[in-house]
Amino acid sequence: MGLLTPVAIKIGSISWMPKLLPQIVWTDNLVHKVTRNRYGILDVAGLPNLVLTVPGRKSGIPRSTNLLTVPDGDEWLIAGSYFGAPKPPIWVANLRAADTVTIRYQRRDITVSWREMLGEERDRAWETMRALWPNFDKYAERTDRVIPVFRLTAV
Repeated sequence: MGLLTPVAIKIGSISWMPKLLPQIVWTDNLVHKVTRNRYGILDVAGLPNLVLTVPGRKSGIPRSTNLLTVPDGDEWLIAGSYFGAPKPPIWVANLRAADTVTIRYQRRDITVSWREMLGEERDRAWETMRALWPNFDKYAERTDRVIPVFRLTAV
């Protein structure tokens, strides 16, 4: 965790924050572009993150998304939380349609396989994730859907 992580957690807990998601994504993409993909908003906040690149399930065009991640040993945990929006982010359906995908983590490109976790396994992963980002619980409260949790493993 970084110096600004507590501030990021506080901001992320604000109930109207999901309404600003398009602006947050735009700003994060701009920071990545200006810094030649060296930094993003999550880096500034001192939070671990990765860039998930998944081919579109219909178009096949690679799509990249900057995500908060929770390193778990040699693997990574990610959640399709989308700030607790009613629908999951588009990358979730694209991921489910792919065998392997690419992540950029700590400036390294890594091909990973993925597994969606369910039941008790998901619950254990959720606890690991919320230890880093307690706002995951707030996101779960905001939506009727079960937020999907994925484990990424280097291949």
